[in-house]
Amino acid sequence: MIFRRQPDYEAETVKAVLEGDPKAARVIYNMHVGYLTAVCSRYVTDDEDVRDLLQESFVKIFRSLDRFRYRGKGSLRAWMTRIVVNEALKFLRDKGQGRNSMVELKEYLPETADEDSTVDDADVSEIPPEEMQKMIRRLPVQYRTVFNLYVFQQMSHKEIASALGMAPATSASCLHRARKMLVQMVNEYRHERDV
Repeated sequence: MIFRRQPDYEAETVKAVLEGDPKAARVIYNMHVGYLTAVCSRYVTDDEDVRDLLQESFVKIFRSLDRFRYRGKGSLRAWMTRIVVNEALKFLRDKGQGRNSMVELKEYLPETADEDSTVDDADVSEIPPEEMQKMIRRLPVQYRTVFNLYVFQQMSHKEIASALGMAPATSASCLHRARKMLVQMVNEYRHERDV
């Protein structure tokens, strides 16, 4: 079967995979592995763990592909992303870095830090995406997880709190502190480049 890029190519490719076509499975894998690797590495910082998680995620994706419902262009990627994020959160919980394992927030940032600074205050337009990714990966795990769920998955604090076993106010605090840390990293990056 030839897979053409057209509005319903995702639906055709998924159907071919479900009919047992290994080339279709390879097409899906090749089209999404780079993006899903980036998604996974936003939550998990060890590259070997990212590879393992991605492998587990793809196994789960292909095993449950019969439950995927095509809802238009991009729906397959969105569905796969949810699986990868859920697997990453499960991994963090299993490693003691998620639900019921919140660290003391003050361990990373003093309460006296500038309360008004946010990532929005920092001009990130000149920061290469790979550098921003490195900065996000340097955040403490709880801050990084909340930041990713809020910014990239567009979850509310109530949804994040439910997923991570914390109060919505704790989620909001983690996001605020993550943003402040990122502003500091962005400013340091820009300062190093200006010198």
